[in-house]
Amino acid sequence: MAKLFSFPNPVNETSARIVAGGAVVLGTLFAATGSGWILAVLTYGFIARVLTGPRLSPLGRLSTQVITPLLTPLMKSEHRMVPGPPKRFAQGVGATFGIVASALFVSGAATEARFVIAALVGAAFLESAFALCLGCIMFGWLMKAGVIPEEVCEECNNFSLRSLATTSSQA
Repeated sequence: MAKLFSFPNPVNETSARIVAGGAVVLGTLFAATGSGWILAVLTYGFIARVLTGPRLSPLGRLSTQVITPLLTPLMKSEHRMVPGPPKRFAQGVGATFGIVASALFVSGAATEARFVIAALVGAAFLESAFALCLGCIMFGWLMKAGVIPEEVCEECNNFSLRSLATTSSQA
């Protein structure tokens, strides 16, 4: 049971960016159509990923088991591995946006729900297109402020470990 409710660490950044791209597509579809089913799928995906990583997320599994392996031979360099805890935090932020939008949608505030998801799409687009994870940045700020203990992500707090990992993966 503990394995089911775990999150990968480290995380393949290619897979994370593919998942973010899927969130952009689903979020854009919801914002354009107002379909509650699309919002439900989007919200479920974020909740599933924050709780279990890619295990119970169709988008997470598609990304890690199908698309990333297909892209591997086409890549000019190896996949970059990044710390898992900030990515899990970012999935939690996405889940929060999805839950808020769902509550708004169910209460009849469909337009407001679309705006919430539009904001989520913006953040997911930055991750997908530029590897700029706003949730990960927030995670770093919260660590620096002492809200998240340093032991949650030693690599996040220790830049020398991060540079060693980057150097060794490029060798």
